[in-house]
Amino acid sequence: MIELTLTLLLLFGLIVFVTQTLEGVTGFGSTVLALPFAVMVLGDIGKTVPILAMHSWLLAAWFVVASWKHIVWKEFGFIARHVFIGLPVGFLLFKNLDDTYLKILLALFMIGVGIHGLLTSGFRLQIPKPEVRSLKSEALLMRFVLFLGGVVHGAFSSGGPFVVIYASRVLKDKALFRVTLCLLWLCLNTILMIGWTIDGRWTPDVRDAFVVSLPFLLAGIVFGNRLHHRVSERVFRWIVFALLLAGGVVVMVGVVAG
Repeated sequence: MIELTLTLLLLFGLIVFVTQTLEGVTGFGSTVLALPFAVMVLGDIGKTVPILAMHSWLLAAWFVVASWKHIVWKEFGFIARHVFIGLPVGFLLFKNLDDTYLKILLALFMIGVGIHGLLTSGFRLQIPKPEVRSLKSEALLMRFVLFLGGVVHGAFSSGGPFVVIYASRVLKDKALFRVTLCLLWLCLNTILMIGWTIDGRWTPDVRDAFVVSLPFLLAGIVFGNRLHHRVSERVFRWIVFALLLAGGVVVMVGVVAG
């Protein structure tokens, strides 16, 4: 059982508020950033993921309803086709793997994405440019990246960083980028929540933790939407990936120490 004391409630609420604010600005990152810290507070990754997925679903629904005219349907369709293929693979991993292995996979994933994000979001290093790929090989690589995004989303409801690798290339306007990805998260998390309902993961303690976190979620949505129009997205993405890297290290240290 997840027993939310006042201290745990405030810690979890703070995590939800900060990460939902960041997603309100960028359109991605709340779940993958919140996971390591929320797992440390709530203690169970199997129950934490559905709570955070529901948060992401509500935030995505908010922005889709508010900005649906800006959805880029062609790119949404391309992304969705490839991500949906990987979704059931990740769902099976989440259902069948031991909690320790899930944490190790999560930590490795977060560390890798965090490093990649820092190298492409302002923390520049002099890296030799790779050989130019053919258009065909580049297209195949992007399809595989989207597939991996589906696998990770099915396992952790946090495939955003993989999807962003492709979306950032084709959706240059941040408003189009945000609402198009929010529609994707809305669809993906609807499927996941149906699966978790069938699988019996909506236990009373999960529902209670979700309900008590709602005020923090709503505050993060409102605050993040305001910042979206006022603050440099580059700065916030750097913060997201820096915390992502730190969170992955913390999760891995916890697994090793445990």
